[in-house]
Amino acid sequence: MTPQTETPPGKATPIESVAIRFCGDSGDGMQLTGGQFTDTSAMFGNDIATFPDFPAEIRAPRGTTYGVSAFQVQFAATDIHTPGDRINALIAMNPAGLKTNIEDVESGGIVIVNEDEFTPSNLRKAGYAEGENPLDDPELSLHYRVFRVPMSRMTRESLADSGMGSKDVDRCRNMYALGIVYWLYDRSIDPTVKFLENQFTKRGKPEIATINIRALKAGYYFGETAELFPVRYRVAPAQFKPGTYRKISGNEATALGCLIAAHKAGKPLTYASYPITPASEILHLLSSLKHFGAKTFQAEDEIAAVCAAIGAAYAGDMALTGSSGPGIALKGEAISLAVMLELPLVIIDVQRAGPATGMPTKTEQADLMLAMWGRPSESPAAIIAPQSPADCFAAAIEAFRMAVRGMCPVLLLTDGYIANGAEPWLLPDLDDIPPIKVEHPTQNNNPDGSFLPYLRNPETLARPWAIPGVPGLEHRVGGLEKKDGTGNVSYDPDNHDHMIRARAAKIQKLVDLVPPLTVRGPEKGDVLLLGWGGTYGAITTAGERLRAQGHKVATAHLRYLNPMPANLGDVIANYRTIVVPEINMGQLRSIIRDRFLVDAVGINQMRGKMFQVDMLVERTLEIMKR
Repeated sequence: MTPQTETPPGKATPIESVAIRFCGDSGDGMQLTGGQFTDTSAMFGNDIATFPDFPAEIRAPRGTTYGVSAFQVQFAATDIHTPGDRINALIAMNPAGLKTNIEDVESGGIVIVNEDEFTPSNLRKAGYAEGENPLDDPELSLHYRVFRVPMSRMTRESLADSGMGSKDVDRCRNMYALGIVYWLYDRSIDPTVKFLENQFTKRGKPEIATINIRALKAGYYFGETAELFPVRYRVAPAQFKPGTYRKISGNEATALGCLIAAHKAGKPLTYASYPITPASEILHLLSSLKHFGAKTFQAEDEIAAVCAAIGAAYAGDMALTGSSGPGIALKGEAISLAVMLELPLVIIDVQRAGPATGMPTKTEQADLMLAMWGRPSESPAAIIAPQSPADCFAAAIEAFRMAVRGMCPVLLLTDGYIANGAEPWLLPDLDDIPPIKVEHPTQNNNPDGSFLPYLRNPETLARPWAIPGVPGLEHRVGGLEKKDGTGNVSYDPDNHDHMIRARAAKIQKLVDLVPPLTVRGPEKGDVLLLGWGGTYGAITTAGERLRAQGHKVATAHLRYLNPMPANLGDVIANYRTIVVPEINMGQLRSIIRDRFLVDAVGINQMRGKMFQVDMLVERTLEIMKR
């Protein structure tokens, strides 16, 4: 966002994209404020990408840096892949919000602060020295365009005759700030007015809707009449493929994808889970969809949840469990039981920053090795990782398709960044989604004796999915090693070796469902940026910038991590250097080095945040100079 010239009154300067971040105390309603601005921009027709960032504490001490909640949204007239590197406009509701976010603002960027909250007490809580006020520091105005707005006072004055208490009035400050930003970026307040009316009318509190709407309008008219901002901006609608779109988060898309997968299989969906950040929202969403056939079960712990899901799979349901890294570790033994039972089970891992409790509301993608090998003995499972919030929908369907075809567990690796982030989603025609073929045997497959529960399909190596209670299909299940074919307990060494290899081979057979890896950029060149999961947006944007500078750099992204695309080795061979950016210490890089014997180079960081595109471009250029 670079235009600095003054704009005639009533007109807005056109710009291509803007990244805005709202920040304040966790009780200031920043997630609601950012969400409303996002919804309005999406309805206007912009491409959007969001990144909510909130504290792990339920209620950190008010005014401290620990309690800062932020919401970033980039909205654009062109196709975008990230919420933005540098912030063009920061709206800080208190000193702590300014202190923790100011470094991300671009030089010359807009900083709007609620100056009423920069009191000696709040400044101390935010960690400023006695007598220090950053708003009085000339360096702040030297680097940024700072606008000091007495939002608290102006909100109270606009609602002085409302008859509402001071607490209710002060809770409207976020709407006042939102009104200012709506005016600054030429956005209509109507969608938010309708939202407030609907939300609070449903709750039987129309008076709360009234004061919030009045505060919203007061902020908007302040922007219009105060003559504080010399420039007003407008981002034109983006060009989208025709169709109906909605804003969707990764967790929403995951939940809907799992439900549609069950419908495509003609089976009930059973989700057994234990609440954990940032996966809990999936349980909340599916529990609200019981009228569409979703069955949810909140277990007393992680082990009970996965065991309940295994029981649902044994009974013939589309079985699903979910957690984050710590919970997946607890589920490990039971997942290996699903490997031994050879039952279809999808396990969602919404990765977060660790180890242990770590930073539960921050993102990371460090569970790849856990998903690949984090179970007793040789316990192979398929692994899929969506690349963006909307892609979680299709990835969830593919996870179930693989689980049913291979009669095996499938891990779906999302992460906090894409789970909580949002983007436009083109509503699919459900008739275009192929059905998931489910076959339950009804006849004994062994004319000469008892049913053979481990008689494998020669094409897929999967065993039959026999439903208990069907006459003639009685069979034994359990965690002890199975005799090939009969399923009887077996300690025979050769049989054990054979079964281990068979279970691994059937996972690799799933490569038939994996499309060839596609490449953006030159088919041969100097560098291939190879990624997986939520790094897609940053890697793709970095590749576009490097190609614009004349470099022969391509990008590719792995959705299928086990098995990997059959052409991955051929793709890798076409580039002089393979660079693998990951938010871990190099887990995919290690796998690529091991399987393809290439000296892949890693770009690695674990800051609880997604890569910045500028950093990826800079590091890639450094690698190219070696």
